[in-house]
Amino acid sequence: PRLTNQIEKVFDLMKDATWRTLAEISYNTDAPEASVSAQLRHLRKDRFGGHTVEKRYDGGGLYSYALLAAGPLLSGER
Repeated sequence: PRLTNQIEKVFDLMKDATWRTLAEISYNTDAPEASVSAQLRHLRKDRFGGHTVEKRYDGGGLYSYALLAAGPLLSGER
């Protein structure tokens, strides 16, 4: 349940396709950056909707991410 809630928070924040860093996503979802990174990877999987997560290098070792939602968040078995 905790992880399901976490992926829902990440999806709800990111579905507007705005570029955000892991720190920004973490701050807005109250989830650790490592968990946010994992949830972004999960969103690419078919069982979670097969969304496109784009990544860009912003310089200085910093990356930003944008979600191109393919539809609603689908919940799958873990």
